[in-house]
Amino acid sequence: MSLEIGDSVTALYKTGKYIGEITQVRDQHYVVRVKAVIKHPQQGDLHNPQQVDVPFFHERRALAFNEQANIPKPMVKAYTTEIPQYKDSLENALTALIHELSLKDNSYATRSIECLEQLQKDYKL
Repeated sequence: MSLEIGDSVTALYKTGKYIGEITQVRDQHYVVRVKAVIKHPQQGDLHNPQQVDVPFFHERRALAFNEQANIPKPMVKAYTTEIPQYKDSLENALTALIHELSLKDNSYATRSIECLEQLQKDYKL
């Protein structure tokens, strides 16, 4: 199935998952405007996942409402149900990730939760 400008889609970007709208179609990518968050990005170093002892432990923010991202075509799928409000979806995704991490007893989970709790304040949730 071919996706076109204006179509609602889900898109995987780094370690996050979003609902958005296609604004451009390129050879290998779609440009997607973010409308909601399904899965909040993981915290830390993408090249050393689940590791705390890295040179820089990244605080990874979710893409913002209406932010556009260039996403490889295989990472984009059609989305046909109602799009939730951005702020509600962000809060749900963040809460779900904090809960998932709270079930793990390791330094990565602890450090990630610290970052996510700071992001929660920054997002004003």
